[in-house]
Amino acid sequence: MAKSQSASLDRKKLMADPIMVTTIVLLIVFLTVFILYPLAILLVDSFISESGLTLATFRRVMDLANFRRAITNTLKVGFLVGIASALIGLLFAYVEVYVKLRTRFMEGLFKVVSMLPVVSPPFVLSLSMIMLFGKAGIITRFLLHIYDNSVYGFWGIAIVQTLTFFPVCYMMLKGLLKNIDPSLEEAARDMGASRFKVFMTVTFPLILPGLGNAFLVTFIESIADFANPMIIGGSYDTLATTIYLQITGAYDKQGAAAMAVVLLAITLVMFIIQKYYLEAKSTATLSGKASRERMLITDKSVTVPLTILCSGLALFVIIMYICVPFGAMFRTWGYDFHLTFKWFGQVFTKYKGFKAFKDSFILSLISAPITALLSMIISYLVVKRKFKAKGFIEAVSMLAMAVPGTVLGIGYIRGFSGGLFGTGIFQGLYGTGAILIIVFIVRSLPTGTRSGISALRQIDKSIEESAYDMGADSFKVFMTVTLPLIKDSFLSGFVTSFVRSITAISAIILLVTPSYLLITVQINEFAEKGSYGIACAFASILILITYGSVLIMNLVIKHFGTSRKIKPTE
Repeated sequence: MAKSQSASLDRKKLMADPIMVTTIVLLIVFLTVFILYPLAILLVDSFISESGLTLATFRRVMDLANFRRAITNTLKVGFLVGIASALIGLLFAYVEVYVKLRTRFMEGLFKVVSMLPVVSPPFVLSLSMIMLFGKAGIITRFLLHIYDNSVYGFWGIAIVQTLTFFPVCYMMLKGLLKNIDPSLEEAARDMGASRFKVFMTVTFPLILPGLGNAFLVTFIESIADFANPMIIGGSYDTLATTIYLQITGAYDKQGAAAMAVVLLAITLVMFIIQKYYLEAKSTATLSGKASRERMLITDKSVTVPLTILCSGLALFVIIMYICVPFGAMFRTWGYDFHLTFKWFGQVFTKYKGFKAFKDSFILSLISAPITALLSMIISYLVVKRKFKAKGFIEAVSMLAMAVPGTVLGIGYIRGFSGGLFGTGIFQGLYGTGAILIIVFIVRSLPTGTRSGISALRQIDKSIEESAYDMGADSFKVFMTVTLPLIKDSFLSGFVTSFVRSITAISAIILLVTPSYLLITVQINEFAEKGSYGIACAFASILILITYGSVLIMNLVIKHFGTSRKIKPTE
C-alpha cells in the first residue's frame, strides 16, 4: 500500500513538472520516429503488398540460392567467431587476473590490444590480412614463397572478426574473474585438487553465464558486421553483404527489406537471450567483489606457456595494425617497397581528403555531445524517475544495439526517402547531413545509456531531493546536481560516440550521398578496388584522429573528472 502511494506521489510530482513531461514526450517521439518507425516500415514492406497481407516477398527471397547460402554462411561464421573470441578473451582475462606477470610490458600490451579495435575502423584488419597473407602478401609471397594463396572467404572473415572482437570478450570476462572470491578456489586447492581441476569445477561454472554472454555479444557483432565480409569475403556471401548488394545491385528495395527482417529477427532473438537472461544470470552468480586479494599463480609450468601464448597473439594483432601505416608508405605493396609519402599526398590532392575528413569530423562532432546528453537524460529518467513510459524508453533506446547497421540503413531509406507515412513530413531529410547525424546518435545511444545507468545507480537519491526541497525544478537539478556527479560518464559517452561515429560504415554506406564524403566509405571504396596504398593512407590518418581523441579525453577526465579513465567497453 505504502509503495503504491509512493508511486502515485512520484507520478503527481512528475505531472506537475512541465519541463520533465516535455522531455519525456520529445524522447518518446524521437525514439519512435528514428528507431521503431524504420523497423516497422521494413515489416510493412515485407508482409504487405497491394493485395494485402502476404508472404510472397519472403517466398521470393527464400527461393534465391544466394540468400539461402548467405544465411548458412552467416550463422557458420557467427558461431565460430563467437566461440573463438570468447575462448581467446577468457585466456587473456585469466592470465591478467590469475597469473603473476613478470613485467609491466605485458600489462601495457594487453591494454593496447583491448583499445585498438575501438579506435580503428572496423575493416582495418581485413586490409592487413590481405597485405600480409594475400597473393602479394609479405609473409606468403616473400617469406614462404607461396604465390597463389587466397585469404578471401570463410576463413578470412572468421580470423579477422575473431581478432577484431576478442578484446570485447576479454574486457567483459576480466571483470567477472576479478569478482570471484579467491577463498572458493583456495578451499578446493587445500583439499588436493590440481589447478586444472579447480578451474574446471569451481572457476568455470561460476563464469559460464558470463562466457555465454560474451559469446552472444560477439555472435551478434559478427553476423551484423558488414565491412569485413565486404572486403575479405570474396564470393563468400553473408547476410549483411547480400542485403547491401540486393539494394545497390539488383535495385530490389522490397526484397532487401525482407532480407533485412530475417537478419533483424536473428539478432533480436540473440540480443533478448543475452540481455535479459545471460546478463542477469551472470550478475546474480557473481554479486559483489572478492573478499580479499587473490594469490597469483607463480608456477612456471603455468605462467610461461600462458604468457608466451598471450604475448604471441597480442603481438600478432599489433603487427596487423602496424601493417596499415606501412601499407600507406610503400610505393607498391607486394612489389616495390621503397618508402614514399605519395599516397598521403594523393589523399589530399587527388581524392578530396580534406573534404572527407572535414565532413566526417564535423558530423561526428555534432552527434557526439547530443548523444552523450541524450544518454544521460535517458539514464536519469530510467534510474531516478517513475512513470508509465519508462520501460518503453529504456527498451527502445537499447534496441538499437541489436539492430545491424545495414538493416537500419535500409529502414531509413524506406522510411524517409518518400516522407513519413506517405506524407511530406521528413521528406527532405533523406540525403542530408542531418540523417547521418541521426544515425550516428541512434547507433551510439545504447552504449552511453548503459554507462549512464551504471553511474546513476551509485548516486544517493537524497542528494537530488535536497535540491528539490530548496525549490529547484527538474532541469536545474539535472544540470547543477546530477550531471556534475556523472560527468565522467558524460565525457566517456561523448568520446565513445565520436569514435563510433567517425569509424562507422554499415549504416551510413546506404545513406551517404555525393554531397558528403565520409572517410570510412572512402576506405571501403578504395579497398574494394584493390587500391591498398590510398586505403591505408586514409585509415592511418583516421586511426591517429580517433586514438588522439581518446588520449585527449582521458587527459581531460584526469584533470576535470571525478574518478576514472575512459574504458573501451563503455
